[in-house]
Amino acid sequence: MLIPYESLLRLPTSTVDNLIREYLLSQVEDGSFNELNDKAIQAATEKCRQALKKGELIVEYSEDDESVAIRSREQIIQRTPLSED
Repeated sequence: MLIPYESLLRLPTSTVDNLIREYLLSQVEDGSFNELNDKAIQAATEKCRQALKKGELIVEYSEDDESVAIRSREQIIQRTPLSED
């Protein structure tokens, strides 16, 4: 289930910050994120917030394993099967 950006605005800031941190840490692990200093993390956090606002990144709740994660729009589109009419 995809969580609309407007719903994120109703969550405590710390909850959204934790989601963003988890997403950024996954970027470090896969090599997409080069630096790990405070300034770089702060800039990446703001960039992530803007991407969420623009819909480039989306928060997804998985009912199967009851987890929440930030994913790129492309990841979600690739995983979504096209319906055949």
